[in-house]
Amino acid sequence: MSFSINGKTAIVTGAANGIGLAIARQFADRGANVMCADMDEKKLEEEWGNLSEDGNLRYFAGDLRQRLTIANLVSATIDSFDRVDVLVNASRQVIETDALNVEDMSVSVLLEQNLMTALHLTQQVAKRMIKQGADQPEGHLGSIINLSSIAARNTRPELMGYSIASAALDQMTRSMALVLAPERIRVNAVSFGSVMSASLKLSMSENSEWRDDIRSHTPLGRIASPSELADAVQFLAAESSGFMTGEIITVDGGRSLLDVVSVPAH
Repeated sequence: MSFSINGKTAIVTGAANGIGLAIARQFADRGANVMCADMDEKKLEEEWGNLSEDGNLRYFAGDLRQRLTIANLVSATIDSFDRVDVLVNASRQVIETDALNVEDMSVSVLLEQNLMTALHLTQQVAKRMIKQGADQPEGHLGSIINLSSIAARNTRPELMGYSIASAALDQMTRSMALVLAPERIRVNAVSFGSVMSASLKLSMSENSEWRDDIRSHTPLGRIASPSELADAVQFLAAESSGFMTGEIITVDGGRSLLDVVSVPAH
């Protein structure tokens, strides 16, 4: 069983900050070719600006809510590395919902950002994987990994939009796994609890009690590092998970086992 991703080409979205950044770095360190995509061009340049033309890293800035931008991202990846083997949909947004406010648009915003962007990317990348596998009669053609949240199951009223989008992403993962299984493309997700992401750091800076609250509601008693989530994503990208598709792996320190969760997952 091989956990190697050496030589594979991966697109990682949300790669300018936090979890997406950690995944992109780990993939590159483990020998994968990585296209780092994000809307934040300035942060991408800060993290990835000094890249060698013959190296295994590239970056792409653009609004992936736009279908043309997605097409350009896939084209840029093919131009740089000739193929794409792995897609990691790590770009996501967390905003609060005022559930009784008819003017609140957070549900629509989060469905567009956290669900539809991942769906459209999955569709475009899957088409490319199928095309490049036309001359490959056996073996896996690709792996698509979505980053979800335990908020799909454990929620708070102010995170209604985030919870709805996370639950929809889980179901999209299962549905696309069935659609793409005959094409030898696997689709899985990692559902996580509290990971020391950029959004969680910001939340804790605004509410100093959250760190202790999160730890007290996590059986393992700590907040995960982004690299621990990257390990789970690498597992799903590698041949080690070759007979897994449609699965939602939970990485939350046991937090979703508890009946009451007083702080949101980030």
